[in-house]
Amino acid sequence: MTGTPVRHRERHRSGRGAWLRAGVLGANDGLLSTASLMMGVGAADPRRSAVLTAGLAALASGALAMAVGEYSSVSSQRDTELADLDRERQELAATPEAETAELAAIYRNRGLSAVLAHQVAAEMMSAEDPLVHHAREELGLDLDALAKPTQAASVSALSFSLGALLPVLVVVLLPIGWRVVSTVIVTLLGLGALGAAGARLGGAPVTRAAMRVLIGGAVALAVSTFVGRLVGAAV
Repeated sequence: MTGTPVRHRERHRSGRGAWLRAGVLGANDGLLSTASLMMGVGAADPRRSAVLTAGLAALASGALAMAVGEYSSVSSQRDTELADLDRERQELAATPEAETAELAAIYRNRGLSAVLAHQVAAEMMSAEDPLVHHAREELGLDLDALAKPTQAASVSALSFSLGALLPVLVVVLLPIGWRVVSTVIVTLLGLGALGAAGARLGGAPVTRAAMRVLIGGAVALAVSTFVGRLVGAAV
């Protein structure tokens, strides 16, 4: 007896790669770089005004730097994608037979027979927009998921600002006696949470990702504090 077909739903995480990378890296950088700078400045000059100024300057400059860097990087990627698509579009218009043969060869290499591969390629070429299929099969590009520079820059700047805001709030809200310990605790907890969240969303091992950023963060905070004390003693 044939039962009712059951829909098979698969969950793939690779589509989250671009915004996840920008978001997690931005928040990690914002939290760790700002906290490290504030710890270093605080070790040299513990006054609230000096530490808070350093934190706010790190937040503003870091967010802008992340946005500009991400925008430039993703723009270069998008330019390359568009250039490849334009070249492919010209080849489809000039030599459709060669493009059909090229597509058929791709399907043969994937295990289809020569006859079936040519039939599939011809079917793809007769589609309303054959560039969609050629972009996917030849270039590995999805026309609906090309690089988005503005989105990447916005996510990077926002996530950096949110991460950097945590140590700044510690300095604003807590008295001097609690600042150092609280900054270290908040920073390490934030780094661990970001590492775990990024790993969970990406399908990677959570514990290993969290430990990686925790150890790196602890080293960065310790080195920054040590350098700040050396500089403070020297000047």
